Amino acid sequence: MLRTITVGLDGSQESRAAAEWAAREAKLRGLPLRIVHVWVPVPEPVAQAPLLGTETQQHWTERIPREAAEAIRGRHPGIEVRTEQLSGHPGDALAEAAKNAELLVLGSRGLGGIGGFMVGSVGLSAVAHADSPVVLVRALESAADEHELDPAGVPSTATPFRPVILGLDVGHADETLIAFAFDVAERRATSLRVVHGWNPPPYYAYGSAANPALHEALALGAAEAVAEVLRPWRKKFPDVRVVEVCRYGSGALHVVDASRDASLVIVGRRIRRSPVGAHIGHVTHSVLHHSTAPVAVVPHS
Repeated sequence: MLRTITVGLDGSQESRAAAEWAAREAKLRGLPLRIVHVWVPVPEPVAQAPLLGTETQQHWTERIPREAAEAIRGRHPGIEVRTEQLSGHPGDALAEAAKNAELLVLGSRGLGGIGGFMVGSVGLSAVAHADSPVVLVRALESAADEHELDPAGVPSTATPFRPVILGLDVGHADETLIAFAFDVAERRATSLRVVHGWNPPPYYAYGSAANPALHEALALGAAEAVAEVLRPWRKKFPDVRVVEVCRYGSGALHVVDASRDASLVIVGRRIRRSPVGAHIGHVTHSVLHHSTAPVAVVPHS
């Protein structure tokens, strides 16, 4: 089956922002855009109510993706746009839809004046169970937000893309995650900033603060580990400028801090087949809730 950029749409402001982001990504990758609307069946007595009959339900479930597709075709000429209706639990249906997608894109409410996302149960479920990368986009996210400010200090799509941020754990440096990040940066003709947070092993914890030489040695070792992981990827993507950021402390905090000047933040999720719980990891969970830029979660072994 032909790969697509798939976006979940429910008519909300955040899902419309996600659809716009997905359309731009489809153009970057030369892929069709697939708009998916999940219809949640309601109990029969409710469906037969005067204000919510079956015809009304069908009208709205068909109208939302149809109108969104028409608007996107007008704003993004040249992109092939398809629509599809699914039924069932939204999280499960979207995760299933992601199987034939290059990316699954979802909207998430922002936290007003506080940076970050309000990731609901549907978004977390899709992130935790999708086999393809999932991108979370905040409401009111615009194309200009991904670009550098122009000379007048105003966001503009005419300027270069902001850097792509990759949160890297050198202990689980999976090739799928790293390849995705380099490819994204190359398509945007921008730099890739690789952020790694390190902490001393437990048996060093008491001595490191009082021993600057030991702390410096540990910091140097962590930086060398990052450089070693990235060395072959620099050769594979010679046009991508790589900036390595290796800092003491929480990797999640450093990635969130870097998100303030990013076009996209990329983090990983180790695949676990347990049916219980949303296994996305504490770093990814934190970045999802506090990043000020769109976040891509890449599943890997």
